[in-house]
Amino acid sequence: MPEYALTIEVRTHPAGVSVVALAGELDLHTAPRLHRAVERTAEELPLVLDVARLGFCDSVGVAELLFAFRRTRAAGTSLALAGTTPDLGRLLAISGLETLLPSHATVDAAVGALRRDG
Repeated sequence: MPEYALTIEVRTHPAGVSVVALAGELDLHTAPRLHRAVERTAEELPLVLDVARLGFCDSVGVAELLFAFRRTRAAGTSLALAGTTPDLGRLLAISGLETLLPSHATVDAAVGALRRDG
């Protein structure tokens, strides 16, 4: 069985925002791990998905990004992406999702935007 590499690190930013950092591949095989990580974050906190070290994302991965968006929206909070790669940015633009999933250069910039908008 092949090894599918996705590292997920979950932390709370000092500003009171959940940060889920992803590194590796987000696809059919690894997306359920992101789903579980998002479910374990505090619903009442805004959420930043740090995708700067995400090397690959397929349509199943995008569906999990949308799950995170829907979860934050249902809880009355917000979601932002940090460090979106050109490939992921293009995928989001082609699918029309860049307005639902706002992207910022860094985690701190995303946190700042969420705190201003929240």
